[in-house]
Amino acid sequence: MGSGTPCASCKLLRRRCTKDCIFAPFFPADDPHKFAIVHKVFGASNVSKMLLELPVQQRGDAVSSLVYEANARVRDPVYGCVGAISFLQNQVSQLQMQLAVAQAEILCIQMQQRDASQSQLNDDADHSIGAMQQMVVDDAAAAEAFLMQNGGGGFPQQLMSSYGGGAPASNVHLYAQDHLKRESLWT
Repeated sequence: MGSGTPCASCKLLRRRCTKDCIFAPFFPADDPHKFAIVHKVFGASNVSKMLLELPVQQRGDAVSSLVYEANARVRDPVYGCVGAISFLQNQVSQLQMQLAVAQAEILCIQMQQRDASQSQLNDDADHSIGAMQQMVVDDAAAAEAFLMQNGGGGFPQQLMSSYGGGAPASNVHLYAQDHLKRESLWT
């Protein structure tokens, strides 16, 4: 390096560090472990050849990759980085499965809530139909009473004949009930 302090690689290899040392920019003297692990896994000669084949702007990234691979190889001599990558891929797959299960559960809950609210609407509609039917019966009874007091005639004969005769109020009730069932939007 020219200043008299050799880089980590030259220090470890016990050689004189020159101005054009390929390792000096990437393996400073204050971090000797970085070169030691790369040297142990790949060898100084192989690292030197790899760096010389690369353009200068890509050498820093290459050294970072070599350091990472060397650390992984020391931790897991058989699989190295591939072991870490496989572990992470398995973890991603498990998380994707958990996400799919959670999304399916959310969908089921949303459908249950929709069905419950629809059921509530149907119950409310049935209650409203019953109230409307009662109002029709009450109105029919009032109309019948009015007609009876004022001459008794005028009640539609089709109501009496279509439901088998009987008391006019019950015929109106059956007619109204049948009509409301056909007109209902919820059934």
